[in-house]
Amino acid sequence: MLKSMTGFGRCEEVGEERKIIVEMKAVNHRYCDISIKIPKKLSFFEAGIRNVLKQYIGRGKVDVFITYEDFTENNVCVKYNEDIAKEYFNYLVKMSETFQIENDIRVSSLSKLPDVFTLEEQTIDEQELWKIVERAVRTASGQLVETRVAEGINLKKDLCVKLDGMVEHIDYIEERSPQIVAEYRQKLTAKVCELLGDTKLDESILVTEVTVFADKICVDEETVRLRSHILNMKNTLEDGEGIGRKLDFIAQEMNREANTILSKLSDINITNKAIDLKTEIEKIREQIQNIE
Repeated sequence: MLKSMTGFGRCEEVGEERKIIVEMKAVNHRYCDISIKIPKKLSFFEAGIRNVLKQYIGRGKVDVFITYEDFTENNVCVKYNEDIAKEYFNYLVKMSETFQIENDIRVSSLSKLPDVFTLEEQTIDEQELWKIVERAVRTASGQLVETRVAEGINLKKDLCVKLDGMVEHIDYIEERSPQIVAEYRQKLTAKVCELLGDTKLDESILVTEVTVFADKICVDEETVRLRSHILNMKNTLEDGEGIGRKLDFIAQEMNREANTILSKLSDINITNKAIDLKTEIEKIREQIQNIE
């Protein structure tokens, strides 16, 4: 299914011990560019998170924001370092004997010395935590895809309307082109008759001149290719995913044909239609930039 590159997804996983929030937003980009802002405590999950995201995202710039709150009160424990306390005590006794001063060592003062007591975080069950993180990332990614699909449906409708508008412009150009040749023949005949007066007009020369003119301004090949490109684009829109680059290439070819029509024909009516044609193509190209 056709998807836009613009989207948003959010998931909040709340439990008794922790809360994880995953938010992501995506905009158009030439490649798949994923930026993840994650707490240091979860940084070892970053590679896994990227692998999950790539299952949902083919192209676009995606910013992912993850927040983490730990509600547990017993995730930190106090560790008593007896060996360090003994060393402190022995040195303090030695200082008392060396300097012949009163030994006033108390437990309270000894416990305040560096590293006698330290705080250590208890080991986190990484496997269990990853299950929660992965679930949140997948849920948010699913929402992102849903918004992209919804936007893609609107893009498809808009593109089809613009393509139908291009067909109308092409119909006019094809209808008007033969009239230009007929008008040129009339003007040329009138001009030659004016110049020659009563002298008989050589019809073969006139036919040759008109034929050369008709060949010079002929845009049949361009209009046929434009119709082919329009049909190709409509068929591609039905293909679904990963079509953005192909659509962009087709739009470039459309623009090339429209430029050729403009360069061949100087008729003001066709020129205006060709300009309208180029305008529609440019609008299509802008819309295509948002397709994955």
